[in-house]
Amino acid sequence: MFNGKTVLITGGTGSFGKAFIGRLLKNWAPKRVIVYSRDEFKQYEMAQTFDHHCMRYFIGDVRDGERLSMAMKGVDFVIHAAALKQVPAAEYNPMECIKTNVDGAYNVIRASIANDVDRVIALSTDKAANPVNLYGATKLCSDKLFTAANNLVGDGKTRFAVVRYGNVIGSRGSVIPFFKKLVEDGATEIPITHEGMTRFWITLDQGVEFVVKAFQRMGRGEVFVPKIPSAKVVDIAEAIAPGLPHKIVGIRPGEKLHEVMCPADDSLRTVEFDDHYVIIPSIPFDGSCNYLKNPLGEVGSMVPLGFEYNSGTNDVFLSPEAISKICLL
Repeated sequence: MFNGKTVLITGGTGSFGKAFIGRLLKNWAPKRVIVYSRDEFKQYEMAQTFDHHCMRYFIGDVRDGERLSMAMKGVDFVIHAAALKQVPAAEYNPMECIKTNVDGAYNVIRASIANDVDRVIALSTDKAANPVNLYGATKLCSDKLFTAANNLVGDGKTRFAVVRYGNVIGSRGSVIPFFKKLVEDGATEIPITHEGMTRFWITLDQGVEFVVKAFQRMGRGEVFVPKIPSAKVVDIAEAIAPGLPHKIVGIRPGEKLHEVMCPADDSLRTVEFDDHYVIIPSIPFDGSCNYLKNPLGEVGSMVPLGFEYNSGTNDVFLSPEAISKICLL
């Protein structure tokens, strides 16, 4: 679907951007691939690996709507991955997080509509469901903006949807590389925020595949949620540092004990498919979408009233042995 097309990724020098572009260049022949981000050194480093003739590197911040609109000229597909994501940093610097995650999202929407982009996928997080921290609240606001953007298009062709998933195994800033670094540095104990804490986990390759599928599945305004396993933080610590004692250090500001991706309050609008869920938009759009059957012909059914997709009550948990194998990949 990307052959001969132009794709732009905001925050494209991040873990997702690199993995997605690697997959894109391997499996398709895009016309152009635009990395839009604000760090020139990261772009320089990335260009040493991705030096294909179709690659373009645009310095710019999603806070800058004019620059975004310029970068999106002739673009067919947009993945919005740029965000400020560190929970404690967002609690301490709330307005900076809002400027990037909320104002930046609106700038992406306006630039996409102005340039008649075909499809836009915004990457979200489990922290946007029933948020208790500022980062999650800004991403929920972003999700709502992208859903409602489908009503701003008018006669244009642009369509917007959201992909929401949990922690990405091995991504920058996640707990696995943090634990590994402690072990490398000779730590004698592993800090654990809470012995009962759980998280959803997805590999980078699974995240990329799910976004590709979301472009094929999307109608208008869906929130796509993959079915993925949970893991206990204590099991992750045991997998990375077997036998090393744990030290309980307490939950950080804004953290939850368990994460949610499909809240119970949304159960009236949640559709279950074989390998994912779809949260149907709460507002109507011009033109009907059949949210129970997507363009790939996959058929879903409504979940039971009160259903909640929670990392603590998930059907599938990774064992320390399974986590160890994944970390070796």
